[in-house]
Amino acid sequence: MAYTSIISASAIALLVLYMLYISSGSEEDRKGVWMLPAGLSILFLVYSIQTIVTEGGLGFWSQHTSSLWGTQIWVDLLIAIGIGWYYVVPKAKKLGMRTLPWVFIILASGCIGFLAMVARVFYLEEKRTLHQAAI
Repeated sequence: MAYTSIISASAIALLVLYMLYISSGSEEDRKGVWMLPAGLSILFLVYSIQTIVTEGGLGFWSQHTSSLWGTQIWVDLLIAIGIGWYYVVPKAKKLGMRTLPWVFIILASGCIGFLAMVARVFYLEEKRTLHQAAI
């Protein structure tokens, strides 16, 4: 099996496990859940840097414009980020986060930046919950 196939298969397996984990239990049982998107953001950043060094910084564009499947995947990713943005921004604002810097981070890095933003939101929610419990 090719290296890229292993990465792709591992990614879907991890997504399924994550979805099942989030679907079970309550939010109170998820202390430290912010570490998962934070760690994934770092790992994906490292992998992406390797990809950029090896294949160039704009390689994604030729992949997404060279076929109908590539364009479909590109639009799918943009829709996913848009859906996530719709749900994350209100939480982020309630927690005092400025969202405009995240727009630029996400546009520059895609899901790497979005994972970092989600991790920050989860972290601030957990921190606020712990602070309220201490009062």
